[in-house]
Amino acid sequence: MTKIIHTEKAPAAIGPYVQAVDLGNLVLTSGQIPVNPANGEVPKDIVAQARQSLENVKAIIEQAGLTVGDIVKTTVFVKDLNDFAAVNAEYEKFFKENNHPNFPARSCVEVARLPKRCRCGNRSNCCKKIIAKCG
Repeated sequence: MTKIIHTEKAPAAIGPYVQAVDLGNLVLTSGQIPVNPANGEVPKDIVAQARQSLENVKAIIEQAGLTVGDIVKTTVFVKDLNDFAAVNAEYEKFFKENNHPNFPARSCVEVARLPKRCRCGNRSNCCKKIIAKCG
């Protein structure tokens, strides 16, 4: 059964979609742009935008009972690939700070436009750990 995931610690969906869905052993997040959920603002700096979009994903997966370490795949969207090095450095810092055992698989794509004129965004997929009971 599909469970809808929602938290006030990440921006509300700005269209007909949800923040994430829990499929039982897999949680899929919608793309997260760098909107600060407390004030609705988007940072101007690309590094701050990268961090905020990742923090938004973190808030959503934590609402699902997961951690950053459970992220297995991300997709990073950038408006300008010239920003890749800065975004990549912040991405690496975020996953190291959150004790990810490795880095997740990742795609990074340049896009023509993102909502609210953002320069980057992020989407993640997480696997739940399945514990088998013996007995």
